[in-house]
Amino acid sequence: MKFDPDWEVPKYELTEFKPRIHKYCVCIPVINEGEKIQKELKRLSKLGDLIDIIILDGGSTDGSLQDEFLISNGVRAVLTKQDTGKLSAQLRMGFSYALSQGYEGIITVDGNNKDSVESIPLFIGELDNKVDFVQGSRYVPGGKEINTPFSRKLAIKLIHAPFISLLSGFKYTDTTNGFRAHSKKFLLDNKLKPFRHLFSTYELLAYVSVKAPRLGYKVKEIPVTREYPIGKIPTKISPLRGNLLLLRILVGLLIGKYNPRSD
Repeated sequence: MKFDPDWEVPKYELTEFKPRIHKYCVCIPVINEGEKIQKELKRLSKLGDLIDIIILDGGSTDGSLQDEFLISNGVRAVLTKQDTGKLSAQLRMGFSYALSQGYEGIITVDGNNKDSVESIPLFIGELDNKVDFVQGSRYVPGGKEINTPFSRKLAIKLIHAPFISLLSGFKYTDTTNGFRAHSKKFLLDNKLKPFRHLFSTYELLAYVSVKAPRLGYKVKEIPVTREYPIGKIPTKISPLRGNLLLLRILVGLLIGKYNPRSD
């Protein structure tokens, strides 16, 4: 399919190393992840040739995304953002590129090497079974959390997951986890419209979690592992600022701020 001119997508520079091979891709948003993204890509390469790998770079300057390394680890393409916005902006450019390339489903996973990328075959299986939105969870049977900061765990279990579950009508357990899968049909639904500039920081993650069940799509949580390093947790946003941002997004969801005008 061609790129929809009505989509609001950040400007980006595209580097393609090889053509599309598979019907699904994994999009990995990164910015200055250093050895973490390199270790993650090496783990991904051990899965065999199961899925196309696309890097969504927010503008890394740490030299971690050298072409030679990416090619040797099976990366298909790198999209380097040349515009404003953070995670949601990176996802918008990744989703738009993947859909324009004809992928039937898109898996997302953070590029900080915390997630069990070995679980990707489970996401592929659910997409094959016509599940439209697959949420990875460390809190369902078979899932595992390692060194999760206590404050973060409380925020997920007592605030974020209950709130998103209430708004969506689906019982979620791990709503801040970016390890997910999305069907082409879901992302292209005119009642979703994810390609809008108001999705700039972390809004898109919560928004799609709410909309998928409400629009009648098949939703499922599957077990994954998420492991934080021992000691001080490196972060690009302070805990206070991050929690305030999440609360603001939750309020926005409650009042319908992100709904399309036609919704």
